[in-house]
Amino acid sequence: MTGLWIGFGCRQGCSVQALHELLQQTLLDHALNEADLQGMASIGLKAREPALLALAERLGLPFATYGAETLAPYQDRLSHHSARSFAATGCMGVAESAALALAEHCTIGAAVLRVSRRHSAVATLAIACTEPHRGCTQRST
Repeated sequence: MTGLWIGFGCRQGCSVQALHELLQQTLLDHALNEADLQGMASIGLKAREPALLALAERLGLPFATYGAETLAPYQDRLSHHSARSFAATGCMGVAESAALALAEHCTIGAAVLRVSRRHSAVATLAIACTEPHRGCTQRST
């Protein structure tokens, strides 16, 4: 089994349905299996965001958050650098950084982005993996 680790960024007050739809569409677009999801993460500012907490519960996944200082070292590995995100959070890219941080926190070895930043009107999502295989390489979508 390949472990997949989700990173989310979202607007305050977004709906769990909006997050779930973004995740489901991303999994479908990349032929990924929900059963391979191992955990979900975001920035510390979102630690009590109701939609993120509800989605983690719905999926039966642990939910972790990281401070901007923990996410900063991942900046060079991001596919997209957002000045807007940096102004709001102190992080150049919440979803990708959070996915990479969680994957590396929970496993041994370097993580790579399996799915780089995807976005909707209210959220961003990225998926990292740690087990090298044919489908787990750094790439942009």
